[in-house]
Amino acid sequence: MRNAVNWFEIPVSNYERAKKFYSEVIGAEIIDHHMEDKHMKYGIFPYDMENNKVGGAILQMEGMNPSTDGSTIYLNGGEDLSVPLSRVEGAGGKILMPKTDIQENGFIAQFTDTEGNRVALHSMG
Repeated sequence: MRNAVNWFEIPVSNYERAKKFYSEVIGAEIIDHHMEDKHMKYGIFPYDMENNKVGGAILQMEGMNPSTDGSTIYLNGGEDLSVPLSRVEGAGGKILMPKTDIQENGFIAQFTDTEGNRVALHSMG
């Protein structure tokens, strides 16, 4: 097993708003990949599919509800998570935990997105 996590899905209540938020924060496009179900909207974060890397998506559908409770997803903060973290509030989110040193494991920060999910960033710098 290479990774404990293979895929993640972040529930959203407003797909277009969430897509704009995450595209701004991570500085990359969320790719629409809607399913045949007209009531489901799906957008994929950039990831290296050819090399079996971890990927994920935002998902709007009945029964999938944004929350600050539950599991925490750590998005890749790049070389320095200060860069995407600095975009959170301008994109409509709220910083919950500023960039925090976790010693040899790098740095983390947490925020709520426009949908009300608690999400985090991780970087080594």
